[in-house]
Amino acid sequence: MNRVVITGSGTINSLGHSAKETFANMAEGLCGIGPLFLRDVDRLDIKIGGQVKGFDPTTVFNRQQLALYDRVTQFTLIAAKEAIKQSGIIFSGELAAKSGVVLGTAGGGVSTWDDNYRAVYEDGKNRVHPFVVPKLMNNAAASHVSMEYNLKGPSFTVSTACASSNHAMAQAFQMVRSGLSDVMVTGGSESMLCFGGVKAWEGLRVMSKDACRPFSANRNGMVQGEGAAIFVFENFDKAKNRGAEILAEVIGYAMSSDASDIVMPSKQGAARAIKGALHDARLSPEDVQYINAHGTGTAANDKTECAAVADVFGRHADNLMLSSTKSMHGHLIGGTGAVELLACIMAVKDGIIAPTIGYEEADPECALDIVPNQAREIEVDVALSNAFAFGGLNAVLALRSV
Repeated sequence: MNRVVITGSGTINSLGHSAKETFANMAEGLCGIGPLFLRDVDRLDIKIGGQVKGFDPTTVFNRQQLALYDRVTQFTLIAAKEAIKQSGIIFSGELAAKSGVVLGTAGGGVSTWDDNYRAVYEDGKNRVHPFVVPKLMNNAAASHVSMEYNLKGPSFTVSTACASSNHAMAQAFQMVRSGLSDVMVTGGSESMLCFGGVKAWEGLRVMSKDACRPFSANRNGMVQGEGAAIFVFENFDKAKNRGAEILAEVIGYAMSSDASDIVMPSKQGAARAIKGALHDARLSPEDVQYINAHGTGTAANDKTECAAVADVFGRHADNLMLSSTKSMHGHLIGGTGAVELLACIMAVKDGIIAPTIGYEEADPECALDIVPNQAREIEVDVALSNAFAFGGLNAVLALRSV
C-alpha cells in the first residue's frame, strides 16, 4: 500500500480567510462566533453563529460564476485554490486522469433553497432561475473543483451529516493508498447560516443562544458555523520525488454505524470507530498524544465522546490531550471535520494544540485533559480527528508528523 501525505491546505471560515490566518487564530484561542448578520434574523431565536466575516463574493467571482455558485461552492473554490497552490501541482496529462476530488457536505446549496423558496412562496413568483438545480445540488462544489482544476479521476460528494468531511477524506485517503489515484483533492464545506437553515436547526432544541462551551458543565448547546477546508492528499513517493512540502501523513481511518438512534450518540459506536482507526494505522493507544474531539457542546455528545475515549484508551486516557475547536469556529456540520483537520495538522507539524475555549466549569463526566482556554505547545507525533454524526455515522482519521 502507498503512503499518503498532505501537501496542501486551504480554508475560509469564521476564524480566517486562509489556512495561515486560521492556524494563527486557533493558536491564539480566538473566537469566531458572534452575532449573525442575515435576512430576517429578528425572527430567529438563535442569533449567533460562526459566520464568515468580510467576504464579498463579487470581488472573487464574476456574474456568470455567481449564477452557478451557491455560497457553499464559493467557499469550496476559495479553499481549493489555496490548497492546490500550496501543493504546487498542475493537473495535466496522465496525472489529471489519476487525480480526483471527493468532498463532504450535509446541506449543499441551502442558501439557494432558501432564496428560491422565498421567491416562490413569499413573493409569489412562478418561475425560478434555470440554474437553480445545478446551483443547489450537493455535488455542485465537487463538480466545479474538478472542472476548475482538470481533475478527471474519481469525483463525488459524501453526505453523512456531521461526519461528511471525515467520510470524504477517508475515501480520498483509501483511493491514494490503494493506488487508484495519485492525488485527491478532498475536504468539505457548508453554508447553512441563512434564515431557513438556522430556523430548521432551532427545531432540534440543541442550539446555544450565547456560546459554545464543549465539555464545560454549564454547556448549553452547539453553535453553527460556515466555511470550507480543502486538502491535497498525495502519494508520498511522488510528493517526495518532486520536492513538495509535506504537512502531515495520513496513516489510518475507520468508520462505524451506531445502528441505534437517529440523534442520540452511542458510546459503543464511537469507540468502534476510534479502535478501528488505531488498528488501521497500526497504532497502540499509547502512540496517540492528541485528539481533536467532535465536541459539539451538547450534554449528550460530550459525555458520550469522553466515555468512548476512556474505554478505548484506558489508563492512557489521562495522558491524552483532547480539544474541541468548535468552541472557536462553530459547528460547520458537513464541513466541520475538514476545518478540524487543520487543528490536527497544526498539532503534528507545529506542536501547537488548539484549545477548547469557553470552558468554565469542570464536568465529572468529561474528566479528561480538554486543553481549556489556552493553546499548548508540545511535540505531537500522532493525532486523531473524531466525527460522530446524527444517524449514528462515525468516522475517525489518524495523522502523523513527517
